[in-house]
Amino acid sequence: MEVNCEGCAGCCLDWRPLVDAPADHERRGARPPLDDTYNLVPLTRSDVRAFVDAGYGDALTPRLWTPAAGDDSVTVDDTALAAIGDRPVFFVGLRKLPKPVAPFDGDARWLPACAFLDPESLQCRIHDSECYPEECEDYPGHNLALDAETECERVEDAFGGERLVDDGAPDDAGVLLGPQALGEKVFCYPDAGELDGVVERLRAGELTDADRARFVGVAAASAPGTAAVEPAKRETDEERAAAADSWVGRAAAEWEARAGATGARCEGDVGPSLAADVEEARGAPPTPGWDDV
Repeated sequence: MEVNCEGCAGCCLDWRPLVDAPADHERRGARPPLDDTYNLVPLTRSDVRAFVDAGYGDALTPRLWTPAAGDDSVTVDDTALAAIGDRPVFFVGLRKLPKPVAPFDGDARWLPACAFLDPESLQCRIHDSECYPEECEDYPGHNLALDAETECERVEDAFGGERLVDDGAPDDAGVLLGPQALGEKVFCYPDAGELDGVVERLRAGELTDADRARFVGVAAASAPGTAAVEPAKRETDEERAAAADSWVGRAAAEWEARAGATGARCEGDVGPSLAADVEEARGAPPTPGWDDV
């Protein structure tokens, strides 16, 4: 497996506004997500714990789904949620924030981008850190192992060029499916009644820090292969996530205040270099650039 990432970051941002007929692959199946986030990175339980330990609990966000026919389900805020028994199931992923980015040799535009993506270099700010997600490290290995289309190929189809240089699936692609994923990547929220109001805010894209922290705590306290949640661990990590004050959380408010309409061209002196003031001035680690990659 070999990929050409320079000038791309297609798997780290929502580039649907740049094309006339975007292929929304995450919403083709029987269980569409409630949110509209593109390419949400599903974190493992170990990933979630690592982010909380690193003080990045405010960079995480949940995903819930509409149930398929025959699924267990529970209704919250007049919305049916896919469930196991009476427990809503969810992922935890990385937040997408509006940033001025210029992928695919195009003009700078406001697009939802991963909280950790440097808008200027289009590189991940935590690529070499201990909390770099397993899914990101393996990508697109999981897709190749399952013979599924990759984001690299979607970008090639839309913008040309060669992004997926070698499509050989890695031998160690750690794909978690079915029961293997329970408690490791797919989590069960123990009390659906606690989500009154939360589901409505999720659908509106208005989750609060406290809302997101609820799911982080449950994921961090989950047990592999079961729906069990350890109460003390849950409470501790929910509190830690809610209290997080990382550069991601502090930059998020400014990005949202500055952002133009999704897909709009950046105007004036607004562009990817703005990240130095919005992110790096708040403590974001720099990226190496592409000369030595």
